[in-house]
Amino acid sequence: MKRTLLVVLGMAVSGLSTSAQGPQTLKPPPKHQVVTAAQANGVYRFYKSEFRILALGHNKLKVQFDGVYTTLSKSINMGYAMGEADIEGNIATFKPPDTERCEITLVFLPGKLKVTQEGSDADCGFGHNVYAIGTYRKIRGGKPEFESPP
Repeated sequence: MKRTLLVVLGMAVSGLSTSAQGPQTLKPPPKHQVVTAAQANGVYRFYKSEFRILALGHNKLKVQFDGVYTTLSKSINMGYAMGEADIEGNIATFKPPDTERCEITLVFLPGKLKVTQEGSDADCGFGHNVYAIGTYRKIRGGKPEFESPP
């Protein structure tokens, strides 16, 4: 038993020492893939929040975000933004209208959308604790129906 423990411990320590020796070669970052309109168009969902996206051409997308945050007491906080995003490769940048410190980055991956947000919920004009951040699954392709704000 002690011998097995010593062998495992020795392997773990040797693994740490070899990973700490000298510089590692880093892989170059992946090149941006070009996303077609068919790949981008559609509805993406993360829990109850959704993005609706339509390619407009000339590196522009029409974007609608409907964000939902459910509190512990089952109250609903909402956020809404609609406008145009610029896309280059598979990365789009969306700045909701009438906001100065909000930027939402959309990364198109096969069958999903990875979203990050710079700026707080208030900076983006969303309700308390409503953020666009998450990995959204594509639930419907094609031209989405854009809805009026709730």
